[in-house]
Order: sequence, then C-alpha cells, then structure tokens
Amino acid sequence: MPIEEPEELRRILKYDRVAVVGASTAYEKAAHIVPAYLQRHGYEIRPVNPTASEIFGERAFESLTDVETPIDIVEIFRPSGEVPEIVEEALDRDDVEVIWMQPGTGNDEAARAAESGGLDVVQGRCMKVEHGQLIRNPMD
Repeated sequence: MPIEEPEELRRILKYDRVAVVGASTAYEKAAHIVPAYLQRHGYEIRPVNPTASEIFGERAFESLTDVETPIDIVEIFRPSGEVPEIVEEALDRDDVEVIWMQPGTGNDEAARAAESGGLDVVQGRCMKVEHGQLIRNPMD
C-alpha cells in the first residue's frame, strides 16, 4: 500500500540520494523544476535521461542501471506504462529504498511489485510539495 502518512513521508524525505528518471532539460517542466528544487535543498540528484548529457550540472545517465553511485529514492517522471520496467531496474539494484511516482505516473501493478520487493512506494504525490510541507514547514 503506498505511503501516505506524514510521519512516513518525513522518514522517506530524509534519504538524500535521488535518481530522477525522466529528468528534463526544459526549465518549465515539472521534471526539471522539482529535482532542481530538491538539489537546492541538499539532495544529491542523479538525472536519468538518455537524450541529455548533463542536467542540473550533473552527468545524465541513459538508464537507472547506468547510475554508478548509490541511490536511495527513484523518482519517476515517465508515462505510467513505462513504470514497471523502471521498477524492475530499481529492484535489480541493492541500494534503492523508495519508488516515488510523481502525480500522473502512477502504476498500481508496479507499486505492488516494488512493495513485494521490499521497497517503500509513494504514488501520486509531488516530492517538492511534500518536502515543502513536511520538512521546510513541518506543521501538518
């Protein structure tokens, strides 16, 4: 069952290494705005975008499999139909703790697979919004 409780979201938001699958070079897109915000607030961002070489001043990776450094959270900005494959790649890694599906990317089947594999799942919530409400302004 996807995580929704504020205390559980706070726990997840304490992780600081985020692979952003579908990170965008377009400044006006949520897939750029959200991870840029997270980076400004101390998160280590690993952009995953096969069409870019660098985003947010960081090397962009072709796939989640290509990220060589540890990852805590896989934040997804891709169509729902692509999420199961991304979750599979995350489950193949030893370091991923959380799958975070941004609004519009939800996939219940992939969420169940991630949970069955021992990962926490957040679905249909914006990581930037949750951080702003629960970490920067911790009042519920």
